[in-house]
Amino acid sequence: MKDPEANAIVFRKYGTTLRESVFEQIAWAISTLGVGHLWRPVLNPMSFIFLPTGQRVLFRGLDKAKKTKSIKVAHGYFKFLWFEELDEFAGIEEIRTTQQSVLRGGDKFVVFKSFNPPITRSNWANEYVEEERADSYRHKSCYTDVPVDWLGQQFIDDAEHLKKVNERAYKHEYLGEPVGLGTSVFEFLDFRTITDEELSTFDRIYQGQDWGFYPDPLAFVRVAYDKHRETIYILDELYEKRWSNKQAADWIKEHNYTDYEIICDSAEPKSVNDYRDMGLPARGAVKGAGSVSYGMKWLQTRHIVIDKDRTPNAYKEFKEYEFEVDKNGNVISAYPDENNHTIDATRYALERYSNARGNSA
Repeated sequence: MKDPEANAIVFRKYGTTLRESVFEQIAWAISTLGVGHLWRPVLNPMSFIFLPTGQRVLFRGLDKAKKTKSIKVAHGYFKFLWFEELDEFAGIEEIRTTQQSVLRGGDKFVVFKSFNPPITRSNWANEYVEEERADSYRHKSCYTDVPVDWLGQQFIDDAEHLKKVNERAYKHEYLGEPVGLGTSVFEFLDFRTITDEELSTFDRIYQGQDWGFYPDPLAFVRVAYDKHRETIYILDELYEKRWSNKQAADWIKEHNYTDYEIICDSAEPKSVNDYRDMGLPARGAVKGAGSVSYGMKWLQTRHIVIDKDRTPNAYKEFKEYEFEVDKNGNVISAYPDENNHTIDATRYALERYSNARGNSA
């Protein structure tokens, strides 16, 4: 209303959900502002029209993102764009396609993306809001941030009861925390910054290599281990698809990572020999019956510090690695053999501890 060039458009994934959600929300906002006499609601196609200027608030279901290319307004441009229930959309590609179609012809845009965080940490919307962007603001609120009379005492009583009987469900349903389904393999993860000063204090480094080309990546990690505190620090990584052994070896040399032994997946002895022929201190991991299971259990019982700026792929893999469930919802105890390349590299790097006598998983 303050900008005569501004129009708005509101999206939900499915058009059938618009009428009783965002359309009513905008109607409530117009009424609350006391400007109902200046706006005219239209149900087909769903919109609100600002009578003094003809500016509009449109509502659309994003059944197909390409449909947005035909959306136009007679006057001004779409300054405001709102995606409600963001996690219901197909992914960031669908959101990006829509923004590219809608956000045109103006010099200032405001995009709102609202949702209740899904329970799984690996959901694309939960990952998206963790990405840092200078021109964005992230706000999170829950029932504890608003006056009781907004919600009613019954709402508060129900929340407090669930907190007592099922804290995990309470944290997700009332606090909006992506607590997971209880199937996360690694429970002792510490995501934080590892400073250069802290890095310089480690007196022993361990390195691991998991082979791959495409579609699986080649993964190399450089880690430190504080055995007194049973804490692993993941310091650096190489994570590339379609890289040859030579390209990887050159990267390792350029980073001066020939100072410590590299423990490699011994399933590819030729690749291990490639590294050795190129001057890298490489050897194959010691494998045997139960070594994978025991090594994974050993990792599970350690605290693991990961700086997502230094090692974004290790951050993603360790955070998202979960036990699978069968069709009845029962957890399958076997470790999934996918999206675990930095995990395996870390396991190889520290095999001297996980396979040593006197160490317990």
